[in-house]
Amino acid sequence: MKQHFIIKNNQKHLLLFFAGWGMDETPFLQIHPTDKDWMICYDYRSLEFDAGILQEYSEITLIAWSMGVWAASQIMKQYPSLPLSQSIAINGTLYPIHETKGIAPAIFEGTLQGLNDQSLQKFQRRMCGSAADYKAFQTVVPQRPVEELKEELAAIQKQYLSLPPSDFAWQRAIIGKSDRIFLPDSQWLAWSNKVDSLEYAEAAHYQVELFDNVIMQIN
Repeated sequence: MKQHFIIKNNQKHLLLFFAGWGMDETPFLQIHPTDKDWMICYDYRSLEFDAGILQEYSEITLIAWSMGVWAASQIMKQYPSLPLSQSIAINGTLYPIHETKGIAPAIFEGTLQGLNDQSLQKFQRRMCGSAADYKAFQTVVPQRPVEELKEELAAIQKQYLSLPPSDFAWQRAIIGKSDRIFLPDSQWLAWSNKVDSLEYAEAAHYQVELFDNVIMQIN
């Protein structure tokens, strides 16, 4: 993990958020939990992680979205002593490239090989669901070049195919009923009997209201 961004509120409770592929902090800066610190992780060209920055926190709530679910699973299994009080996966699985439990390998490969500015915009449009949500997303679009995003996608593929599956146990998984990236049926197959709470939400893959609701409900 090459990048992180921390909003400090001088709290001992950290919301540790792993964003999806192609992201930076920009789409998530409008989320403002004031009674907790807020750390946004992204860019999975590498899964290296400095857990030392977490030492000041007595409680950590882990939230991961999209490809960040897989990345967080790989990283967090290395730090079993972290004071995690909750772990919530949103619109992602442990199997990001999988015929029935993730993104179909042919679709993933097609996205990687065909990635350019135009295809990225099409992806973001599908990610957002509605035209209005896509228009809003354009005001907070990540500030990363498409060449870097292609590197990240290729690195995710290589790491996923070479690393052993993570045995990190998630407590709660949320499936967006209108997700067109990680299809709802694939998410259900991936999480069934693996989490304490498996729930559906009226949401597309990227849905600001869903992030807000989940994050603001955390005690």
